[in-house]
Parts: sequence; structure tokens; C-alpha cells
Amino acid sequence: MALGFLLDLSRCTGCGACEAACRREQGGIITFRQVRRIENYRDGRLQIYFLSLACQHCEHPECFRVCPQRAYSKRRDGVVLHFPGRCNGCNSCVRACPFQAPRYNPATGKTDKCNLCENRRSAGLLPACVEACPVKALHLLDLGQGREDTWQRWIEGLKEVSLVTGPNLRFKINTGQRQYFIR
Repeated sequence: MALGFLLDLSRCTGCGACEAACRREQGGIITFRQVRRIENYRDGRLQIYFLSLACQHCEHPECFRVCPQRAYSKRRDGVVLHFPGRCNGCNSCVRACPFQAPRYNPATGKTDKCNLCENRRSAGLLPACVEACPVKALHLLDLGQGREDTWQRWIEGLKEVSLVTGPNLRFKINTGQRQYFIR
């Protein structure tokens, strides 16, 4: 079992509810989730969609590899954890992560990152970002479910690092998906 996120691009409206929920879960100081607006030209038309991104809990996390303090660990379920007590705030992980998932917290002088709301999941709840999505575009995913033929690992607008880090993020893209086009 490897946990990750599934983002349905045909549903995400970029409302930021996932960001707000993450910020509330973190005490209002920092958010580990960011919504990015992506613009691509396809067939002469501007295509706009949104990516809701946080830590990808990668198969081969760069944050884990470069941390001189060994402040990261990876569990059997694929969740990459950060231990702020070990962190010296050097930001090596922030610079190494292709998704900029670890965030420096100026209030503590240390970095931290998404842990898939471990405390919520242990209580039987979904991560705050997933639960807050009003259009159900964001889902917690068990990558061992074997539905890879309906998911994509990469889309335009996301750094092509899947061969290096192996992010545990998948995209659902319907052929007739709703997207915003501007002529």
C-alpha cells in the first residue's frame, strides 16, 4: 500500500478551500498545500486548469535524501514524515524538493511538511484538504488499488521528475472533461 493524492482536473475550480483547510489544520501560520493556475495553449486555444499540490510523498523523496539532520523518514504506507525536533532549518530539503513541498516556518526557524494529516487519519478522518474540497476534486488514494489505467502520472504544467522522485500524485482526466478555454 502506498498512499497519495488523486486530483480530478475536470472538477478543480481553484477555489482554495484545500489551502484554507490545510492552514487551519496547521494552526493558521503556514499551509502545505498550494493551488496553482496552469495555462497552456492547445489547438490554438488557451487552456486553463488548476493544480492543488502538497507533498507528493514520493517513492524516492529528495527531502529524505539530502537532509543532513536525518529529519525525514518514510513509512511502509508511503507517507514521508518530517521530525521538526531534528531539523536545524538549513532548508536543504526545501531547495531539493522539485515540488517545493517542505516549507520554512519563520516562527520556528525550521521546516515542516504535509504528513497527510496523520492525526486525522488515525482518528478515521480524511486529510483536511480532501475533506474540505467542495467539488470532490481531491481524494486520498491507495496506489495499490490497481486502477493505474484510469490515472495519469504527469500533466503539462507539472515538473517532469517522475523518473527521479516518483511522486505519489495521480490525475484523473476525462476525455470530455470540463476545462476553461479562452479564445
